[in-house]
This record gives sequence, structure tokens and C-alpha cells, in this order.
Amino acid sequence: MVAQLIDGKAIAGRQRALLAGEVVAFANAMGRPPGIAVIRAGEDPASKIYVASKKRTAESLGLNSWEHALPEHTTQAELLSLIAGLNAQEAVDGILVQLPLPKHLDTHSVLRAVLPQKDVDGFHPMNAGSLFQGKPTLVPCTPLGVMKMLEEIGYKVEGKRAVVIGRSNIVGRPMAALLLNASASVVLCHSKSDVRAETLRADIVVSAVGVAGLLRGDWIREGAVVVDVGMNRGEGGKLCGDVVFEEVFQKAAWLTPVPGGVGPMTIAMLMHNTVQAAKSRCKL
Repeated sequence: MVAQLIDGKAIAGRQRALLAGEVVAFANAMGRPPGIAVIRAGEDPASKIYVASKKRTAESLGLNSWEHALPEHTTQAELLSLIAGLNAQEAVDGILVQLPLPKHLDTHSVLRAVLPQKDVDGFHPMNAGSLFQGKPTLVPCTPLGVMKMLEEIGYKVEGKRAVVIGRSNIVGRPMAALLLNASASVVLCHSKSDVRAETLRADIVVSAVGVAGLLRGDWIREGAVVVDVGMNRGEGGKLCGDVVFEEVFQKAAWLTPVPGGVGPMTIAMLMHNTVQAAKSRCKL
């Protein structure tokens, strides 16, 4: 068996096409397009690239987009003041705080400061709590993108055994909650788990650790669906995921490539969340 590739770039393109129509309908109804404000503090090179990509995508869909680039030495009070101002702006439907923040800033307090109804990253405790109670509102973009990909390939999650590797609040925990809400039986693995023993029994494996070469072919059950959320730099600076692609490709039924898999879906789902936040706020 060799895997079929899940083309995240193509799926994201179809999602954006659907969103473009929703943006036009919203603008016709409200006299303005949905709007997203992105806050970036410091000079992290990866953050600059991500923010620029998000801004380009938003503008290509006809959304209003604002970037607030703050210096590395920005204080907690200054950042919270900016968020309070954006919370109060009617034209701003979504607020995204690009992570990581400089180390002197309290990330938890900053994320709590964003109004839950404008929290398009889905990181506010109220949105996280709603997801874990089975009543999702705004959901973290990467896990939501994974669920859309499974839907696109026609894969039925209900009743399947799913293993999620990594327990971050950004991917692992919300990914497990979404799979559980879809009636999968879910195992959430971490550094103290016997990961190989779990993945060998899994129908679905989602790896979100950020360790190149973690998931080898002999860790995967024949015919599994493998989603690689990892984003690493391998030899020579080449972009790679957590999966040893050549090995897992020979065992899995479906596999996401890196790049071109989950990455494009994350940005598409951010746009989706922004449009949904706008429609919800305006009761459309």
C-alpha cells in the first residue's frame, strides 16, 4: 500500500472560494466587509512571515485587515490597551495575537483580554471551555483545518480510534476535543506516553509535536490516516514535519505532506473564523 496525499493547498483554495461569496454577502448586508486585526510584538522572523501571509489572504478575500506591529520592548499595559481599543471597534470582527510573544509579556493574560466573540484563534478560556463541553464557538484554526481535511476526503471519524501526539493548547488539546466531539475514541499522547504502542492501534494519527523524524513507518498501522502538523527544519534547512515521510507513505492510506498539507488550511480557517465571528456579531 502507498498513501494518497491530502492536498491541503487545494482544499484551502476551495474553502477560500466559498468564503469569498460569504464576504460579498456580508458586505452587501452590512455596508462593510468583515475585518481582522493582527497584533505582532517583536521581530520574530517566522511571525513576520505568518502575519504577512495572513494579511495577503485576508485582502485577497476582500476582508478589511489591520496589522499592529509593536516593538520588542512593548509593555504589558501597552499591549492590553491596544487590545481594549480593538475590542471596542465595531469594524473589527476578529483579533489575532501572533504567538510567541516576547518573554516578558504574560501570554495567558493577553489572550484572556481579547473578547471571546472576536477571538478568531479560539484561544480564550471561554471558547476553549465551550469546545470541551461539546458546544464549539470559535475553534483553534489548525485543528479545525484538520477536521475539514478529513471531511474533504470523505473519511468518517465516528467510531474510529484516534491518537493525537502533543498536548499543546494550540493544537493537541483542541484537536482531541474535536475528534471526541465527532465520536472518535481519542488517546492524547505526550512525553510520558508509550506513543508507538498507541499509534500502532490507531485509525487516525495526528502528530503535533515539532520533532523531525518522530513518527516512523513501523509506528503506523497499515491503512491509517496520518496528519502531520509538525513544522521543522531538517538537513540543509529543508522544511519537514514530524513524520518520516518516505516510510509512512508506504503504510498509510492517507497522508498530509509538509509543506502543502495542514499549513494552508490553518490560514484558510482563520479567515473562516473571521467571517463567522462577523456574522455572529451582526446576527446574520
